[in-house]
Amino acid sequence: MNNHHSDRLQQIETTCASLLKDLQSIWDEVGEPNIERDEMLLELEQECLEAYKRKVSHAKKSRAQLRQAIADSEAELADICSAMGEGPVNVRQFDQNAGGGLKEELKTIVSTLEEMRKLKCERKKQFVEVLDQLLNISKELCKPREDNLCKIVMDETDLSLKRLHELHRLLLELQDEKSNRVKQVLAHLKTLDSLCKVLGLDFKHTVVEIHPSMDDSIGLKNLSSDTIDKLAATILSLREVKTQRMHKLRDLAASMLELWSLMDTPIKEQQMFQNVTSNIAASEHEITEPNTLSLDFINYVEAEVSRLEQLKSSKMKELILKKRTELEEICSRIHVVSEAYIPIEHSIEAIESGAMEPTYLLEQVELQIAKVKEEAFSRKEILDKVVKWLAACDEECWLEEYNRDGNRYNAGRGAHVHLKRAEKARALVSKIPAMTEALTLKAKAWEEERGIEFLYDGVQLLSMLDQYNFLRQEKEQERQRQREQKRLQGQLIAEQEALFGSKPSPSKSGKKLSRISTIGAANRRFSHGGMMLQAPNPEKAALHSCPTKKDETYYICLHFSVLITVCFPIDLFASKFMQLLVYILNLNLIISLCLEAHL
Repeated sequence: MNNHHSDRLQQIETTCASLLKDLQSIWDEVGEPNIERDEMLLELEQECLEAYKRKVSHAKKSRAQLRQAIADSEAELADICSAMGEGPVNVRQFDQNAGGGLKEELKTIVSTLEEMRKLKCERKKQFVEVLDQLLNISKELCKPREDNLCKIVMDETDLSLKRLHELHRLLLELQDEKSNRVKQVLAHLKTLDSLCKVLGLDFKHTVVEIHPSMDDSIGLKNLSSDTIDKLAATILSLREVKTQRMHKLRDLAASMLELWSLMDTPIKEQQMFQNVTSNIAASEHEITEPNTLSLDFINYVEAEVSRLEQLKSSKMKELILKKRTELEEICSRIHVVSEAYIPIEHSIEAIESGAMEPTYLLEQVELQIAKVKEEAFSRKEILDKVVKWLAACDEECWLEEYNRDGNRYNAGRGAHVHLKRAEKARALVSKIPAMTEALTLKAKAWEEERGIEFLYDGVQLLSMLDQYNFLRQEKEQERQRQREQKRLQGQLIAEQEALFGSKPSPSKSGKKLSRISTIGAANRRFSHGGMMLQAPNPEKAALHSCPTKKDETYYICLHFSVLITVCFPIDLFASKFMQLLVYILNLNLIISLCLEAHL
């Protein structure tokens, strides 16, 4: 390229020299004077100089413009790199002598600048998109612009990736906050809908009063903190109303159940208000049926309770009599005297005379019923033991009658049943002392705990048990006296038989005679007219028929001892006295026999 430029310069110099030579030739022919020639040549030189000067000036200006353009481009490039948070771009400096020049340098810088401008434009678009989303979400959340103005405003001097990432993070936070608020608003609206249904309120009217955007026909809901706070405050207010109405309806339901119980209201009539009584123990979140706590429904229940109250007033006497009967039945069931719980002044006559209000009397009777039921619970264990103890005493009485029956061992109808019952009765009677002792301890503990006597049908239970123990001891002593009497009689008979020999008793003789006669009759029947039994020897009969003095004394002593045994009470003193008397009689008998033998 330099050679070509040199060739062109040489060609221009050659052309100028040839032209000057031609001009010299023309001037020679014309005969132009030298002065004019010099002036013309000077003029040419000046014109060439001016031309050169113009060219140089234009070249300098172009160079200055190129340098300014390069400087401006470099400055813009530096600003773009700084705004995008990137390091400065190293633009290669071309050596003008090496054939480079400012134009090439400018061209290179301009191409780099164009690339950076494109990057900046793309980066700016990203910023605009993020900022638009941030502004829209901020409007939806109704956040104050002053809080995030510095964060969401466009700043072209800061288009760095760090700044873009910060905006993205802020966008994610706002999106999460929006999502949470949407969920919160929907949850509040659902709760409000449920409360309005239960309380019988207009849901649409309620939410529109909070904010018009809460209407279902409007898709976009207001998500401001103020709206959410109003929704929460409305929910709290409606829950308080629900709680108040719940308590009121619960009181009405309790009164209704009490009146139904008092007046024996039919089940069919009670079923009309089953949804009221079924919710008497329900919690606040369990009541979800529509219009359950509406004012109309509560007024309807109040009207029914008022009707039952009026009906109760007209049937108060009947209710009081019914309650008193119930009290008497409970007292009878727990073996308590009912007069102790029903004062005389609490009577129907007191109501008829106007001395006492029916409601007060009914309350007093109900209080007494509650008191009796409480006492019945405390007496239950002892009463169960009393019932078992009384049953055992009844079996003891039956066993005594059974033992006194002389024909109890006869093989008659039902004898084996009585034998089995007697065995069971003996086993049960053997447990009576332990049952009595346990019952006594229970009764004493009950009386010590409450400071009152345990009465059974008006009689102190401990006195009943003491009386039973006393009677049982008397029976036992009576049995011991009878055994002692039998023992003394047997001992007396044995002593008499040892002294005077065996004497048949009249009863045994009678049995023996009857037995002989029976045998004789049988022998006569089976002998077919055989001989009758022979009569006894007359002498022996005379001996037996004529008692001696010894026999008379024997029978006198025997009859006298029996007479003493029958006439005097059989106790230890009487038995000793009888033994002494018999001993004296026997001694007198022996002395009389000795004297007779001596004579």
